[in-house]
Amino acid sequence: MKKILFICHGNICRSVMAEFIFKDMVRKAGREGEFEIASRATSREEIGNDMYPPARRCLTGHGVPFERHFAAQVTRQACEDYDLLVCMDDWNLRNMERMFGSDYAGKTVKFLDLTPLKRDVADPWYTGDFEQTYRDLVLGCEALLCGSPAPKHFLNNR
Repeated sequence: MKKILFICHGNICRSVMAEFIFKDMVRKAGREGEFEIASRATSREEIGNDMYPPARRCLTGHGVPFERHFAAQVTRQACEDYDLLVCMDDWNLRNMERMFGSDYAGKTVKFLDLTPLKRDVADPWYTGDFEQTYRDLVLGCEALLCGSPAPKHFLNNR
């Protein structure tokens, strides 16, 4: 089983949207037994909060099911437990480095580096553009599900 952890700043928009989008894709592909999927934050400011309402509305509008969510911060134990740590932007990658050094560099990837876009997933908390974020997340999740380039250890255990 592949364990994937999506990571963003607060775990109320991008990472949690990616979690539920990917869970929905995995379910529709009949591959639930192949993955464990979760999301976390690099910051502590939203801990315990549910998904941001516009993020919920965006998922609902696209027919993506979700459940009650409680934002949580990424921990060293989570980094140990998950096979792939998927950060939404360069800032998240720097925060992970600040928090854990280079301990998990071999299993950390920037989300859209899995796609031809090779850029950050913009934070809709600031941009207000949840539709663009949704499109980026779908593209990245499709690449992840189809086996897009990922850290070698992740691919070697497929």
